[in-house]
Amino acid sequence: MSIWRFNIRHLRAFLKAVELGTLIAAARAVNLSQPAVTQAIAKLENQLDVRLFDRHSEGMVPTAAAQLIYPRVSQALTLIGRKNVTHTQIKAFLALAQRGNFSEASKSTGLSPVSLHRAVRDMEVVLKQDLTRRKGRGLVLTDVGQTHARQYGLAGAELRYMVDDLVAFKGMKSGSIAIGAMPLCRARVLPAAIVEFQLMYPDVDIRISEGSFTDLIDPLSAGGLDFLIGALREPTPGPDLVQTSLFNDAPVIVARAGHPLCDTSRSWSSLLGVLGQFPWCVPHGGSPLREKWEALFTDENLAVPRISVECGSIIVNRQILLRSDCLTVLSPDQVAVELDAGLLKVVCALPQQLNRIIGLTTRLGWRPTETHSRFMDILRTVC
Repeated sequence: MSIWRFNIRHLRAFLKAVELGTLIAAARAVNLSQPAVTQAIAKLENQLDVRLFDRHSEGMVPTAAAQLIYPRVSQALTLIGRKNVTHTQIKAFLALAQRGNFSEASKSTGLSPVSLHRAVRDMEVVLKQDLTRRKGRGLVLTDVGQTHARQYGLAGAELRYMVDDLVAFKGMKSGSIAIGAMPLCRARVLPAAIVEFQLMYPDVDIRISEGSFTDLIDPLSAGGLDFLIGALREPTPGPDLVQTSLFNDAPVIVARAGHPLCDTSRSWSSLLGVLGQFPWCVPHGGSPLREKWEALFTDENLAVPRISVECGSIIVNRQILLRSDCLTVLSPDQVAVELDAGLLKVVCALPQQLNRIIGLTTRLGWRPTETHSRFMDILRTVC
């Protein structure tokens, strides 16, 4: 069920009831009648299947469950901002932002195209801003629209975490984790952590989004992903991101078994003069490994070898290596099966300046749920 089933007015009523301690004060703060606030809190309790307040003659005392979710609700409402934006409008706008047209957004939300169009337009009236503009046959977000999409996405993440916090509070081992996985961690580290985690938490849903750092950073920043795993950037790529190291990775030069350079064991320095005689498969420009690989040659005043294939896919590069004299530079973990089988060989180790720090990238101020924390503990153990 969509996280945007929670009525924003009900959430505001809950927030004020916690802060002010009485229904009368909460009703005044949210501009509702006292019976309406009572009904709003009752409906929220029903949705969450938990008691949020102990009622006394002198006021309302938040339960432990209410105190647990209060920071999540507070943060979500801060991100949403305007009090007169509705949960239906946000649901419609986010679907449109993700799908790019009303027809596809309608299919993903269950709202009719007419209802969805009206909800987005009503939101624009409330905000007094254009959120979308026409581009060809579709729609794109304006700069203001992109800002609101990011804020609402982060608010939705806080509401998802709120539900997961309550699940853990009730002693249940379920919930969800959304992980952005960069190439290196997908070979061994992440699968091993998932297998071990699911032995203890079989009912937690794990969603993996694969891609480069460039592909994954926007979904992370907008709340679509909880954290990224992969090579850390130097320096930290933005003030709103936090990087935490897990382990050091030492890339090597790899070639097919029987490659001319695999005949004898040789050092990096002894190979410098001949590496340029062979074609290479390397990641796209701008990636940390590609930049460090090029520096190996330019620092020695040597020409960078010919790049016959520029590709970040280990699957593609692996097949090219097996069928040609191409060389590549990567982590041994990424081709561990082929190395163990003797299909590929390590030509030589590389200088330490090519080592990479593999770790987690999270949003500044991100507060993990108990499920997130348990998974990351297991990840650190695996690493």
